[in-house]
Amino acid sequence: MTDTAPLPQMDAPGAAPDATASHWKLMWLRFCQHKLALFSLLIVGLIYLVALLAEFLAPFPPQEANARHVYHPPQGLHFFVNDDNGFRFQPHVTAFRMERDPVSLRTSYVEDEGQIIPVAFFGRSTPYRLWGVIPMDRQLIAPVEAGQRFFIMGTDRLGRDMLSRLIHGTRVSMTLGLAGVGISLVLGLLLGGLSGYYGGRIDWVIQRLIEYILSLPTIPLWMALAAAMPRNWPPTLQYFTITCIVSLVGWTELARVVRGRFLAMRDESFVVAARLDGCSQRRVIFRHMLPSLASHIIASVTLAVPLMIIAETSLSFLGLGLQPPAISWGVLLQEAQNIRSITQAPWLFIPGALVVVAVLSLNFIGDGLRDAADPYSK
Repeated sequence: MTDTAPLPQMDAPGAAPDATASHWKLMWLRFCQHKLALFSLLIVGLIYLVALLAEFLAPFPPQEANARHVYHPPQGLHFFVNDDNGFRFQPHVTAFRMERDPVSLRTSYVEDEGQIIPVAFFGRSTPYRLWGVIPMDRQLIAPVEAGQRFFIMGTDRLGRDMLSRLIHGTRVSMTLGLAGVGISLVLGLLLGGLSGYYGGRIDWVIQRLIEYILSLPTIPLWMALAAAMPRNWPPTLQYFTITCIVSLVGWTELARVVRGRFLAMRDESFVVAARLDGCSQRRVIFRHMLPSLASHIIASVTLAVPLMIIAETSLSFLGLGLQPPAISWGVLLQEAQNIRSITQAPWLFIPGALVVVAVLSLNFIGDGLRDAADPYSK
């Protein structure tokens, strides 16, 4: 008889901390080892915080135009001032004055160092409603004197504050990605699960549908669907429609992955045991099979969000998605489609930089979750 060593007691006082940890805790510990993913998680959290508090963070209404401040350059925010009253703490921006070239008659802005515009944190502003519900009259940054204007990120061709528009555009672009992924997740799990669990004719029909959608060129498909959307619809209805359009072509990859995993699992011992125990098909799918895919689904969803953001930005930039007066990063990038914008107002490209930061951060988070999905691998 062969001697066998006794199994270690996983809950012994001297056992390693990971020995008795749950699968989700092991995933989190593995994810914490991915420093770039943790930093990206912080960046994405800040972006969504900006989207959540858009009305409070935006200094001015995003649609407020001023013909006197067309293509106004960005103004730096300073915290200390040294004048006749001495050196003291006083948040402010330096004022600009407009000058006209006597030869070319071209107007330009020149910094007026002798004049400042005082600003206050949590200062009073025009009354507004946070999330359209809570009445408020305080902004994170507001001018001390009513009627004064400052532009930390400059203005566009209509004199609208770019910072305020960027903040409100963040809410639309980032939530559109989540909403689109949510719809794609439901479609992918439902159709992929049905295809893999039942097989047969159901599997054949769903797979032919997926192949047909994948065979369609993406840009012409978006153009055709967007062209069918009436232009007199309100921005909220346009927002919902664009979400559905992006989601209709985003669920196929997840459905194929779910189908493959279901085909592999439906003959596993734990699934067969659940059936023999009298569990309903619904319980077998949602209680026993889907939880084993949870880690992979989380990683797939995280990697799908940036694709949705890029899709919305591309559609809006091409004039096929959201249109003014709606505000998104893609709509804001429409302002940077001509040479005059490039030469006279390069700050109009800031929305493109935000798209790059958001997409890279979400991809790094997805990479970290994909590595953490199997915490036992080396």
